Amino acid sequence: MKYRKFGVLDWESSILGMGVSRLSGAQSDERGAVGAPQTARLIRHGIDQGVNYVDLGFPWDLGRHEAVIRTVRGALENGYREKIRLALTVPAALITSPEDLETCLDRQLSWLGADEVDFCLLGRLTRDNWPLLQSAGILESLEKVQEDGRVGAVGFSFYDQYQVLKSIVGAYDRWTLCSLQYSYMDVKHNPGTNGIRWAAEQGLAVVVTHPLKGGRLTKEPPEEVRQVWARSPRQWSLAEWGLRFVWNEPGVAVAVCDMNSMEQLDENLTIADTVEPDGLSIAEQVTISNAADALRKRQRVPCPSCRPCMPCPEGIDVPRFFEIYNDALIYDDVDMARVLCEQEQIHPGDCTECGICERRCTKRLHMIDRLKEGSDYLGVR
Repeated sequence: MKYRKFGVLDWESSILGMGVSRLSGAQSDERGAVGAPQTARLIRHGIDQGVNYVDLGFPWDLGRHEAVIRTVRGALENGYREKIRLALTVPAALITSPEDLETCLDRQLSWLGADEVDFCLLGRLTRDNWPLLQSAGILESLEKVQEDGRVGAVGFSFYDQYQVLKSIVGAYDRWTLCSLQYSYMDVKHNPGTNGIRWAAEQGLAVVVTHPLKGGRLTKEPPEEVRQVWARSPRQWSLAEWGLRFVWNEPGVAVAVCDMNSMEQLDENLTIADTVEPDGLSIAEQVTISNAADALRKRQRVPCPSCRPCMPCPEGIDVPRFFEIYNDALIYDDVDMARVLCEQEQIHPGDCTECGICERRCTKRLHMIDRLKEGSDYLGVR
């Protein structure tokens, strides 16, 4: 296992982190997550092989999240908790008052059977919710939970543009880490490679999530993409191409992978034993770029997520829906798109065709038609 400096902390994280959101606290799981009997074995095997960063994930479903955390609690007995640093997330959407952060934090700590956690992240900060959180006294709440010892360090997960990232980082001088979605499909997107590098330059530990787009980059690719990979003399697996791209960035401290089988875990552990920052050759970087370009050609809506169209009077996150729709086309994965619309409460069928978004759109996109088209294709309302 390779390790990297974790921001300003006197600690090095394993470059491979374990996410547990695809694991299960039940005996079995109809959505394909591994059951509780395997969860502890997976977590302990990863730790035995050098993983020292475990992320409890985003609590989309509090009931399921509780079961997962309680199972993780058992896996970390017998000395395993002392071998790692643990991160939990408090969703920004649940915070409307100074007490809300503490309530959600304490609930997860009780499931974990702990009085403290190493890292607490505010989940999914954006340009829309950050001003509301500041008004709700979030900075004072963060100070309190650090000072009383419930939290070792604080950070945030983020999915928005580069300039918004700068604003959030500049508003608080005690951020230790930021969690950003990043893959070779995200080099210019929310906040992209520039955002990764800038955050690292500010002394933040950069934690990358979804380096393989939730498994979408390891699916059998379409023929035009398969040919790109086949022309390379490097016959790496799809997972290895994706992880090597992320770990090529020196500013990335750890990439969190949600692994739901021992085979996936062992493959990623093997890759993590061999990579170095700036280790990709020019030819390998060109191959990855060509594969990404071939995938992007499959998208339908050329929306840059610049967001002048927002807010929508009906509460529809139009740019995010277009991203979900495009990804369904790119990766031939309608099921995941439906799950994301459900989790994020995006309902394109609520559109009243008021036309505000179209009048504001800098690309002059026919947004109403695309919303209808995407809604029909995905089967969501």
